[in-house]
This record gives sequence, structure tokens and C-alpha cells, in this order.
Amino acid sequence: MTLDGLVDDYLAHVRTERGYSEHTVAAYRVDLIELVDFADGRRVEEPAGLDLAVLRDWLWTATERGLARASIARRAASARGFTAWMHRRGLMAADPGLRLKAPRAQRTLPRVVTERALADALAALADRAAGGDPVAVRDVAIAELLYASALRVSELVGLDLADVDRRRRTVRVTGKGAKERVVPYGAPAARALDRYLESARPAILAAVGEQRGTTGGAPSDAVFLGVRGGRLGVRSVHRQIAAMLSSIPGAGPSGPHALRHSAATHLLDGGADLRAVQEFLGHASLGTTQIYTHVSAERLKQSYRTAHPRA
Repeated sequence: MTLDGLVDDYLAHVRTERGYSEHTVAAYRVDLIELVDFADGRRVEEPAGLDLAVLRDWLWTATERGLARASIARRAASARGFTAWMHRRGLMAADPGLRLKAPRAQRTLPRVVTERALADALAALADRAAGGDPVAVRDVAIAELLYASALRVSELVGLDLADVDRRRRTVRVTGKGAKERVVPYGAPAARALDRYLESARPAILAAVGEQRGTTGGAPSDAVFLGVRGGRLGVRSVHRQIAAMLSSIPGAGPSGPHALRHSAATHLLDGGADLRAVQEFLGHASLGTTQIYTHVSAERLKQSYRTAHPRA
């Protein structure tokens, strides 16, 4: 088979057998189509012709175009996965991707919201929901649960009613690579979630039912619903959290991931074990979690410089 024809097979493999998200698969598709086009320009159409020199030249041209190191590193990862898969299938005598290196992506420390600022933002959100508006009550539950359990936004919107154990205060989420984990949440999130599930969610469905001339709205297993009764989307949650954090100066990233970063950092600041935080976040590698230890250290240094008389 030609390289062009193999890309779709490989993407189907990583989607179904490796459990990669649609976002990751889409990024791989862009990278590999670009690689195949580049190889075609070198008159390379078969797997055997895709050698290390072609791969290196492809990355070099991307570097010359001024692509960021993170983008170059991702392209290298896409190519390595593709060549490894072809080698396992016997389409390449050797795997050239094993020797393909790319510059390490620059890793910036995530900026987090302070505990006080986040408490104020959540309190302001709760004040807006005091009158019982179903959407406002839902938004409080979303923000509280995102922070309490450090969920990814995709994990939150993917929650079904059966995934919530209100008695034990836990949620079962499906993270990256289709890996499941059970995550606890605290009393404030429990109060917000109980209020939403007992009053606001039924009210949203009832309103949808009235609009459609039915009695109960559209049936849905999703925990968090949009105003039309279907599962709430990722973009809606992004907009909500961005609005909540917009008034906080220097809060850094304004989307749902800011709450995840903040929760992880606050856990470590409070003395939580690094491996426990790794499990809590659903990180496959402890190295990914360790970035939050650097965040805590930076915050300690900043406090020291600000407060110590001989800093």
C-alpha cells in the first residue's frame, strides 16, 4: 500500500485500539498528511522509502518555517507512531522513527488562581444563583466540581448520572486513553451538585418539554445539560469559566484548565502526596504531575521575596 492509503488505517488504529481522543487523532491527521505530501515531493510513495533522512528533512523544513518547538515535537511524535505501526505490520524492514529526535517542547509553568481569589469568584457565582435560576445553579455546580475534582472539561461534560455517587461523594470519569478513574469531591461541590440535580436539572428538562409541547423534555443520561436538554458542550463550559475568572487580575489561563491547575497546586501546597495527586489527575506519568511541584516552589519563592526582610 502507498503511504497515503496507510494514514487512514493508522488513524483508525489509534482511535479504536489506543483510545486516542478525536482532538489528538485530528492533530495526527494534519501532521501525517503533511508528511505524506512532503515525501511525495521527494518521490517517496511506499513505506520502504520513508527513511530517516526524509523524516529529518521534513522536520527541518517545519523549523525553517518558524514553527514552535512544541509543534515540531508533536510532528516528530506523529511520525514516530506512524513508522512504528508500519514496522510492526511488516511494511518496513526497520523503524526509522526510533532515531528521529526533535527539540524538547518548552514547558511553561501553569499559572494558577490563588485560593482566596478562587473562593471569591465561586462566591460571586453562587450569589447569582441564589434566586434559583436553573442555568445559574448548574453553572455553580460545574465550577465547584471542576475545582473540587480537578477534572478535564471533556471528563466533566462526559459525565452520566450513573457516574455520580452522591453518597460517597465520588464521580467516575473517563480520561485520556479511555482510562477510567474514580475521583472524590468535597462538601461545597456536593451541596452545589445536589441542588442542581434535585431542582435545576429537572427544571431545565421541564422547560424543554414546555417548548416542545411534551411533559418531560428530551431524555438524557448526561449530568450537565444545555438549555435545549442535550448534553452540555465543551465550548459552553469554556465560556462560563472564562467569564467567572475574567475579573481576577493575573489569573493566567481563563478556561476550565485553570481550575485543574489550581486544584493540583493547592493540593500540593496543602501537603498532598505527589503520587496521590497523580492518580487524582489521571496522569499516566509522574513527570507530568511534577510540574506542579515547580509551581508551588515558584509561589514559595515569590512569597519569600515579598515578605522576608532579607530576601
